[in-house]
Amino acid sequence: MKHLVIVGGGIVGVATAYQVWMNHPEVKITIFEKESGLAAHQTGHNSGVIHSGIYYKPGSLKAKNCLRGYEMLINFCESKKIPFELCGKVIVATDESEFKALDILYERGIENGLEGLIKLNETQIKEYEPHARGLKGIYVPQTGIVNYRRLTEALGEEIASSDKVDICTNESVTGFESLQDGVKVKTNKRELQVDKVINCAGLYCDKIAELAGEKLHVRIIPFRGEYYTIKPEKAHLVKSLIYPVPDAQFPFLGVHFTRRITGEIEAGPNAVFAFKREGYHKSSFSLSDFLGSIMWRGFQKVAVKYWKTGIGEYYRSFSKLAFTRALQKLIPEITEKDLEPAPAGVRAQAVDKDGSLLDDFYIQESKHFIHVLNAPSPAATSSLSIGLTVSERLNFDKE
Repeated sequence: MKHLVIVGGGIVGVATAYQVWMNHPEVKITIFEKESGLAAHQTGHNSGVIHSGIYYKPGSLKAKNCLRGYEMLINFCESKKIPFELCGKVIVATDESEFKALDILYERGIENGLEGLIKLNETQIKEYEPHARGLKGIYVPQTGIVNYRRLTEALGEEIASSDKVDICTNESVTGFESLQDGVKVKTNKRELQVDKVINCAGLYCDKIAELAGEKLHVRIIPFRGEYYTIKPEKAHLVKSLIYPVPDAQFPFLGVHFTRRITGEIEAGPNAVFAFKREGYHKSSFSLSDFLGSIMWRGFQKVAVKYWKTGIGEYYRSFSKLAFTRALQKLIPEITEKDLEPAPAGVRAQAVDKDGSLLDDFYIQESKHFIHVLNAPSPAATSSLSIGLTVSERLNFDKE
């Protein structure tokens, strides 16, 4: 029996294990997760949006996997009775300068096969979101909400019931030794000889790839996304999800309003450079992580090119008033008093040597390894499709 190790117990790693388990019954799978439970980082800190696929360039890995993953996710949730809701969302243009980008989004949605998209004028926006402000908009019925931590745990429970799958928490990978017929995986607890390794380590995926001896042209740069929760008495201001037209220069969607599956209304996130890979607080700092980021030539180019935008994001980070004003572009009635701090998340954003923020998913392969090196949003929505994509690339006959 072939033996496979998956590094990382977030939703992409567990969904990949699920797809390998489903499609390669001859393979034994071991998942190594350094934390005490699954979905501890990016998966457990996101806003729970089920993305429709409207944003992504047709034919890209994001578009293909989001669209396929969307259906897989809905089917799995229905089969396992995991609560979710397809509540829809409104993307609004608050300035005439955003009209062209809004039209491009609509065209992308149609090309990606979305049905039921509705172009909205100023009056029609208020039929969907009575308190939103916008000159034009798009209603996207496919967008939904779910608890991705619960979904990851359900996937884990499904595969852990098999004697061919071991989920090992509190166990971190510390190194690899390449062998003629496989890989020796070294952890903080043992050594294990396996046939192949799939790297789904999220915020540390580049570090794991380097341990495997890979030559990389990308590095993970952490960006913290900070949120506020709308006080319950003002939750009526948001019916479902309200998004701005995103800036095409960045792989971020801008501050927006999201109704969570719990009923809470979340506002955010911004996107600030984090001084630590798992830096969920403004005070979080790791010298090695910080130096690793700022010494990367690609990040230096990003910083020079987008320094004004970066200052603006930091200003909103430290100024609740500035954050509120950004939100007021979408809902003018929101005030500072309506916002309460909420837990932050950290996005693993790949940046290449040339200073480009990778917008698409990125997977790199070598003889015994498959590395998922850029899987930001909509990776959670796409996770079962990403897992199937990786599963389809497994070829033990090459060895």
